Amino acid sequence: MSDAINPEGASRPDRDRRLRQADRLGRILNVLRLIQGRGKWNAKSIANELEVTERTVYRDLQALEFAGVPWFYDAEEQSYRVRADYRFPVPNLTEDEVIGQAVATAITKAAGLDVAGTAAPTTQKIAAASDDDTKQLLADTEQVVCVLGLQLADHSRHQETIQKVQQALIQKQRVGGTYTSPYEPKPVELHLNPLRLCLIKNAWYLIAQPVDDDKPRTYRVARFDRLDVLNEAAVVPANFDLKAYFGNAWAVFRGAESFDVRIRFVPDAARIVTETQWHATQKATPAPNGSVVLSFQIDGLEEICNWLLGWSGRAEVLEPKELRKMVADKLRSGLALNQ
Repeated sequence: MSDAINPEGASRPDRDRRLRQADRLGRILNVLRLIQGRGKWNAKSIANELEVTERTVYRDLQALEFAGVPWFYDAEEQSYRVRADYRFPVPNLTEDEVIGQAVATAITKAAGLDVAGTAAPTTQKIAAASDDDTKQLLADTEQVVCVLGLQLADHSRHQETIQKVQQALIQKQRVGGTYTSPYEPKPVELHLNPLRLCLIKNAWYLIAQPVDDDKPRTYRVARFDRLDVLNEAAVVPANFDLKAYFGNAWAVFRGAESFDVRIRFVPDAARIVTETQWHATQKATPAPNGSVVLSFQIDGLEEICNWLLGWSGRAEVLEPKELRKMVADKLRSGLALNQ
């Protein structure tokens, strides 16, 4: 199995141990964040917040004490506190890095992006261990930066599925589940080696290789009715290249045939369309009359055809003729439905 990475053997216990240690460290830092922040936190309220037992909270407090964190119990407030002058060691962040962290928090709070994990807990930990100026900079940046109107697919019911995919990818384990495709008459059972989790255009996709096939495929996460992480080591091709896999697909699905595409946009659309890099192969050729010709090299035409329909009346397909016909046919169908 020279062409694959197989994590069987002694490496798995080591990896599991490291993951458990990371989970415990994260929980201990969360305890520190709570008792160093605002609010009143006793053992019971900390346990409820972190969904652990009070006994675990006491062990974590002891670990903080061993690490030199000067916490104490305020009997009057019935709350654990950290000495006011104490600052937990944090990286010496520049102003740009602090702003970047706050912006990352705003981005990962956006609907559709929040299901894959958010930067907010890290930002809260940085704020809890930082001076007042850094805390204020984080708060100010989060207040003025917003992410709106992404129009992502609704993944609100699929957060657990995405988390399972992440777990399987990190631990290099196979996944199995039931998948409903609009191109199949009924749901299918899948047994997969997961390769990548990707946000493409407006939806999350799992790139995976069926265990009985050597060809990777693309699965829309929201179409899994059920997904489980299996107690089986995934076989991941050592030479898998995500960029090569997608090739020159317009978005998600790569067609079998490549095309040189040229589209002329009328003057009132030229500036708008060139404000966005729609594809890695995009080239723009402006004309004296204010119009512009965009050129692409595309694998498959279906996805770019759907995109072009949004520019109806402002775009003319110069080549290939196959795409010009596809657009014309769909426009005629649309007119028939609306007359």
